[in-house]
Amino acid sequence: MEREWPLRARPGQLPPGHDWHTWLVLGGRGSGKTRMGAEWVNGIANGLAIVGQGHYRHIALIGETFADAREVMVDGPSGIMAAARCERPRFEATRRRLLWQNGATASLFSSEDPDSLRGPQFDAAWCDELAKWKHAEATWDMLQFGLRLGRRPRQMITTTPRPLPLLKKLLADGSVAVRRMRTEDNREFLAPGFLGHIRGLYGNTRLGRQELDAEMLEDRPGALWSRLAMEQAFSSAVPELRRIVVALDPPASSTHRSDACGIVAAGIDETGTGWVLADETFAPAKPHEWARRAIALYHRLEADLIVAEVNQGGDMVASVIAAQDDAVPVRSVRANRGKLLRAEPVAALYEQGRVRHAARFPALEDEMCDFAHDGLSAGRSPDRVDALVWALSELFARRGDGPRIRVV
Repeated sequence: MEREWPLRARPGQLPPGHDWHTWLVLGGRGSGKTRMGAEWVNGIANGLAIVGQGHYRHIALIGETFADAREVMVDGPSGIMAAARCERPRFEATRRRLLWQNGATASLFSSEDPDSLRGPQFDAAWCDELAKWKHAEATWDMLQFGLRLGRRPRQMITTTPRPLPLLKKLLADGSVAVRRMRTEDNREFLAPGFLGHIRGLYGNTRLGRQELDAEMLEDRPGALWSRLAMEQAFSSAVPELRRIVVALDPPASSTHRSDACGIVAAGIDETGTGWVLADETFAPAKPHEWARRAIALYHRLEADLIVAEVNQGGDMVASVIAAQDDAVPVRSVRANRGKLLRAEPVAALYEQGRVRHAARFPALEDEMCDFAHDGLSAGRSPDRVDALVWALSELFARRGDGPRIRVV
């Protein structure tokens, strides 16, 4: 009895009590939303009224890819197979479907192929991580046309929120039942220490509010970068780079209240695409500390040089670096325009698809998406953005087709 979902689930993990067609579950990472979807599918396939509110026989399971649909929704630790108790369905790999003894079936689909939903018809669907779907709008539209069997077709969506047009449209639809769950809500079933560790890394960032607290974060009006641009810029397939630089934006002072020291590394490949490789920004930053960190990053990435802004420190910046390692080449740069004017050409490179991120840099992306004509919304210095702009400006200016900077 203790294993039965209605007894173990939190109240918010059970289906809405009223009559509904679409159930949207916005959850943080590890909040239990996948288990909700798996239990709901098992419930409707087996006709368990308290879980599924009816008996459904033709179910669509849609993930970002076929691999995600099987490895997360079906075979994952919180998937349909793990959640099954009375009877585990049989998986038919050749037909990409689950089959229960009572005749209920659940077919797997990928958002990479919306047209695969043309033709099939369903009475229920579970859509997982809709915010990651490759062709979200087209896949969703094709599903709606196919959801036409039975007396009351239903569809459940489990996803971490992102400010995508489709999710915004669903949230604005008053007929959609919406549930929100934080990662914190599922503390009992997470690894010891996980929440403390992840909160320490992302607790005060916009990414943390999105990924942990399931907040739908809109782009700041007038910001030079958007969340969607950050999603599109990410790629882990970094090619061979022909030039790498480490950009350094030292703070105005070294007191405990000083701004952070911006340290960002970037490279450029043979096709002229820029790659952001690292963000080592930290605070509070004393001169010998930021010099050591920049030099360590220079050696780790086998960079060509360090680009250092000298508006605040003048010759002292190069001297501090030389005192730590006089073999490191340093190019001093001086800002002769405002931060926004310097950043706009770099933002244009992102719009043209000419800059990629080799990893996710939460704090840097937060700052980029918060940087507008009046700076950051909190009034802080955009240290990470400054370092990013210097790094990419150096790479593209030397190539001859990017934003120009004054080198002194």
